[in-house]
Amino acid sequence: MSKVFLLGANREIDRAKQVVEVNQIIQMEGYHYDRYVVYDIRKNDWGIAYKLINLRTKEFFTADIIRPLSEKFGIGYYYDSENPQFMDAFEVLILQQEAEYKKKAEQDEAEKEKVRVEQVREIGRKRFAEIFPEDALGVIVARLKQDDSDRMTDYYAHSTQQTVIIGFSKHKRDLFSEMRKHAPNLEETAYLSEFNEDYEHREKYSMGDGYYLGESKYSGWIIEKVPVYNRERTIEDFAYTAGNEENIRIGKPNTPPNKPTEESNSGCTLVEYSAKAVAVFGETRAIKDELKAMGGRFNSRLTFNGKKLAGWIFPKSQEQRLAYYFGLD
Repeated sequence: MSKVFLLGANREIDRAKQVVEVNQIIQMEGYHYDRYVVYDIRKNDWGIAYKLINLRTKEFFTADIIRPLSEKFGIGYYYDSENPQFMDAFEVLILQQEAEYKKKAEQDEAEKEKVRVEQVREIGRKRFAEIFPEDALGVIVARLKQDDSDRMTDYYAHSTQQTVIIGFSKHKRDLFSEMRKHAPNLEETAYLSEFNEDYEHREKYSMGDGYYLGESKYSGWIIEKVPVYNRERTIEDFAYTAGNEENIRIGKPNTPPNKPTEESNSGCTLVEYSAKAVAVFGETRAIKDELKAMGGRFNSRLTFNGKKLAGWIFPKSQEQRLAYYFGLD
């Protein structure tokens, strides 16, 4: 029961056979190259468990297989069988105390964070229940995505940095027109209120991300609908989000007629596009990099004076900066 066969290394390992001593230094190969010291060795029903301390991070680890460097194959813990290294027992004791202190501090911090999160959730439960319509069958949310991919290793992933509740739905259908309707409720997603086929993503297949509105699921803001199957479960799911008042942006979209400002010398026109967005129209090709750096997003189907035009859409917060850039202030 204590023996395992490592297929890649083509070798059987007997985990009941002790291969290193207490205070001996070993190392990790293949994943990272940190060094560890063995501070304790314990036997169990499956063999031997080696208790380790990372010399760099001062964290505790456990290994049940440690192989000789002379037979290195793949990721794993290894020891130098020809020139073994050891630490002084007193140094190991001091290191163990430091590791225990660090672990205790991390546990205390985790407990404080757990209490804080529950306090936020308690506030959020009440706040969300108050605005959650009884007949709602869907919650329209905006999510800020972060690209966590490592393209050098063909690893593709993304994470959600912020979720904002921007509306509710009385049906469970995924309609991009409905998502666009609520987009102006959040300044950062106001540009998504205009139709742009490139922003409509349909990924209702295995491992897909469903229907969402936005440039990319890997980076930036997207809008999607979360179906309501159980009211109490939905309140619980959104409790932490609603605990921060900034994450609730419910309101009727306000889209007044476009109000153009003065035309700049560059031939570009700065427009108050909606209550929460401004737009730039005109010959922008030469300055597209600057506009993008200021937070602009190009849209080939914006509406200006009743016509569909290509232009750049910005959050309202950038209006003063754009006016200064075009020499209009």
